Amino acid sequence: MSAQTPLIAGVPPARIAALAEWEAATYAAARPKCRAALASGAGAWLDGVPMHWMRDWPQPFPLVVARASGAQIEDLDGHVLDDFCLGDTGAMFGHSPAPVAKAIRRQARRGLTTMLPGMDALAVGALLQERFGPMLWQIATTATDANRFALRVARAVTGRRKVLVFSGCYHGTVDEAMVQLAGGQTVPRPGLVGQAADLTQTAVAVEFNDLTALEEALKAGDVAAVLAEPVMTNACMVLPDPGFHQALRRLASDYGALLILDETHTQSSGLGGYTRRHGLQPDMLVVGKCIAGGIPAAAWGMTAEVAARLHSYHQTRPAGHSGMGTTLSANPMQFAALRATLAEVMTPKAFARMEEGAAKLEAGLARAVARHGAPWHVVRVGARVEFICHPVPLRNGTEAAAAHHPALEAAVHAALLNRGCLIAPFHNMMLVSPVTSSKQIARLIAAFEAVLAELFA
Repeated sequence: MSAQTPLIAGVPPARIAALAEWEAATYAAARPKCRAALASGAGAWLDGVPMHWMRDWPQPFPLVVARASGAQIEDLDGHVLDDFCLGDTGAMFGHSPAPVAKAIRRQARRGLTTMLPGMDALAVGALLQERFGPMLWQIATTATDANRFALRVARAVTGRRKVLVFSGCYHGTVDEAMVQLAGGQTVPRPGLVGQAADLTQTAVAVEFNDLTALEEALKAGDVAAVLAEPVMTNACMVLPDPGFHQALRRLASDYGALLILDETHTQSSGLGGYTRRHGLQPDMLVVGKCIAGGIPAAAWGMTAEVAARLHSYHQTRPAGHSGMGTTLSANPMQFAALRATLAEVMTPKAFARMEEGAAKLEAGLARAVARHGAPWHVVRVGARVEFICHPVPLRNGTEAAAAHHPALEAAVHAALLNRGCLIAPFHNMMLVSPVTSSKQIARLIAAFEAVLAELFA
């Protein structure tokens, strides 16, 4: 007699495969217009999509969007989906918030890019300080760029070359974040395309929540900055242990490294992000994705002390290109959208509504998990909710990687989409926006319950 096939997060592999096959066929049959549009119009794009990650959705061919409004997306075939992906945080406040749309229309009549500040730029500086803290700020187009620029500043003012990151972290496509731990050693992440430089010469990885390993790495004296998410968000969701951030701050200071917190995803925590909500004290702060209501924009700030060190450094460096900045960053369209978002959309009232809805979603998903005896759990950070196909909370990136079950998660995502609910494709993340209704949350809980019923029948 052959040995029984091991379960995947409590589910027989054959049942996962059957669900995936059924949902793929259901999706394809329901979307002839999407399929026809791609067949006739996608040939100019590499692999048929303008960005490669658009192939990472678990459907047999991409969804073609006709419109996005509020917290819903409609495809070419007329299917309206409750959107809990929200552009993977880029549309965290909903699609096309009215104040942002109005500001864009107004600015379009005044000019799109000038390389000079206007009145919106002056207002945005004050709003960034009001929302995120009394730092000195700069604008970028993406959080990846903002992280890159912040790391250049850290290296300049410390005279050191290495960056410490947590294994499994997410900081966009920053080179220094493309390392992980393997057998206790820092190694490049597998799958990198065209990688030429040895990343281990400029980056070191340790496990999140491992203060002993963190201090040991900092003792070497060659770390310019610790680049960290307040909560790990892209490899399942990993919360910090009690006291972790306080110890991280102290150790970075003790060993002369700057602390850079990347709030690209954790702005879901509340007004001012996780940093403001929990009273953290980074040397530099990066925010992006949702801060301009869906227009590409990011901001990075530094304390007055770091700014003074940077000014001193500038007195000694030769004239020439700094290696920082992109021509279209800080354009008037960004500032119009930033001002509208920071002043009128990113409000205490909006975050209170998001938190209330996310708490309902967390509780409903947790009840479904318990009802079906699934060895899974649910975790939440503000408006950000995730189900994790593992029985207990995770503490680091290595545990998170082991808790990631691509085939199972893809089948669940596909099944939720066919039931009218869209969640993030790369992990099991769901966002609640200020315009997400209670009915939408109830529909997602019901869809999740139905999928679990099939998997754990």
